[in-house]
Amino acid sequence: MPGTRNPHSRRRAALAATALLGAAALAAAGLATGSAQAAPNTAAGTAAPAAAATHRVLFDNTKAETAGNADWIISTSQPDPLGQNGSPAKETDWTGALSSWGVALQKAGGYSLATLPSGRTITYGSSSNAQDLSNFDTFVLPEPNVKLTAAEKTAVMNFVKNGGGLFLISDHNNSDRNNDGCDSPCVISDLLSNNGVDNTDPFGFTVDKLDISTDNPRAVADASDPVLHGPFGTVTGSILRDGTTFTLNPSDNSAVKGLLYRTGYSGNTGAFFATSTFGSGRVAIWGDSSPADDGTGQSGNTLYDGWNDPAGTDAALALNATAWLSGSGGTTTTPPTTPPTGGGTCTSRQLLANPGFESGTSSWSATSGVINNDSGEAAHSGSYKAWLDGYGTATTDTLSQSVTIPAGCSAQLSFYLHIDTAETGSTAYDTLKAQVLNSSGTVLSTLATYTNVQAASGFTQRSFDLSGYAGQTVTVKFTGTEGSKLQTSFVIDDTALTVS
Repeated sequence: MPGTRNPHSRRRAALAATALLGAAALAAAGLATGSAQAAPNTAAGTAAPAAAATHRVLFDNTKAETAGNADWIISTSQPDPLGQNGSPAKETDWTGALSSWGVALQKAGGYSLATLPSGRTITYGSSSNAQDLSNFDTFVLPEPNVKLTAAEKTAVMNFVKNGGGLFLISDHNNSDRNNDGCDSPCVISDLLSNNGVDNTDPFGFTVDKLDISTDNPRAVADASDPVLHGPFGTVTGSILRDGTTFTLNPSDNSAVKGLLYRTGYSGNTGAFFATSTFGSGRVAIWGDSSPADDGTGQSGNTLYDGWNDPAGTDAALALNATAWLSGSGGTTTTPPTTPPTGGGTCTSRQLLANPGFESGTSSWSATSGVINNDSGEAAHSGSYKAWLDGYGTATTDTLSQSVTIPAGCSAQLSFYLHIDTAETGSTAYDTLKAQVLNSSGTVLSTLATYTNVQAASGFTQRSFDLSGYAGQTVTVKFTGTEGSKLQTSFVIDDTALTVS
């Protein structure tokens, strides 16, 4: 650590140059600078999503999702669907067999949507990609028909591990729409078993190699499940029109849970829709693309309206799952359907003291100079923020606060993070760890590790579920570690630990 800190003044010139270069590069890539959250670019002449949209959802179109009769896109305007219609009132205002899904989220408010266009690459931690997974809360892979590359599989797994939501949609066995020798069960199975991060059944489910012609799977009885009883309504069932199921392996991942089952099945076999967790993230998988199909799309495709099929409640299932995968942010807009009222006894409130650092170091333990109003880095709101590292010399900065999470409460930690760096390339030299410690100082969980590779313009909100620590006094701690050469700054602001 430098002998005289003089909060970050020695790298202001370097930061100014980095900020200008970074802003230019990101502008070229389509990212706005200085926004509350990094969001996909908006086509010229169209209305942008509401500022600081709570949930950011990316739909994939790089894995032959429109091959054959498939049309698994929310809009032909890519990456930004608002380029087709900035204020869609009906699903035909956007073109694609998943446009009902996209339009419903857009109309709900609190969602920012984008598509990763064909020909692009799935990345995580690439500042040159405006549709990098680090800029989103949920990634939807709707019936992929091309295997992900080794780097893409690693990117997806690390995205989930660090708090992202992954929505997988499979189809039946032998549904190879682009005739490359691998269909969606093959693609998803390859992701689960050969990803380079965890190849030992990371989510606790495997894809059954089946072609089930027709069925109407029913939902399990679980009044507390947030997908079955979510903000977009109650799920009673789904439709299966040439699809498959999943085998659950709770011994590999105890969080795996079947929500809908093929007729006559229960427990660990015949699950048609399942959820799980991995690291700090969440996963959902659906056994057929027909339920998400809204029957409309690009000319020449033969489509089927499963979205509105009365044999299922497929719209509620897709939308509730998207909301659950995306987690909760600081401000949410109530969707069209009023959420069910819970009967818990926990009083909803925010627990962290001085969450935006406007009272200086009050209630926080931090390395000297970390909490400041230095003009070298802007706060997300107000004047003060926590600025860890950024010296360009070997430095370790810390920031922490202890808090008691009441028993019986759900708890969500969130904070806004901005990273800028003078480093180049894809090597992680400087890190920021977000951790939960017990009263003895033992690390209970490393929620996420951020690096110089994830540097980007503006702040991005990060959220983590701390419900597992209800009834305990824990310490939320951030540790920034910088190498001995080029600077990386980790700027944190507007923290919250919300219980409900």
